[in-house]
Amino acid sequence: MLEFTVLQRYEPQLRSLARIMIGFTFSLHGWQKWLGMFGGNPDALPQLLKIAGMIETIGGALIILGLLTRPVAFILSGEMAFGYFRTHAPQGFWPLMNGGNNGELAVFYCFFFLWLCAAGAGPISVDKLLGRKT
Repeated sequence: MLEFTVLQRYEPQLRSLARIMIGFTFSLHGWQKWLGMFGGNPDALPQLLKIAGMIETIGGALIILGLLTRPVAFILSGEMAFGYFRTHAPQGFWPLMNGGNNGELAVFYCFFFLWLCAAGAGPISVDKLLGRKT
């Protein structure tokens, strides 16, 4: 049986890399909602989405840095679960069939952040520099 263990020893570093890249793409949603970048218009959004944008911007930055990763990831996971069931699921439960409304992305972020909450930031992080468990 073929085993894929070559990269196993690099899992902590790859976790850090994934955290940084996914944190960056996540924060872009916040920049759009809260700061009006990338075609966003915060003035046209309901207050709840503006607050979500602020959470995504600040939370995404903390995830990128790997600072307070576990509690921030827990909060972001909850935000994405709330967002999915409030915005996406009413249009259709299955993520790929709820009106092309990025439901699958909300589910992905929710479970990535939940995993990150359990796994920690990895070795390339401010948490590691501060001596926190990563």
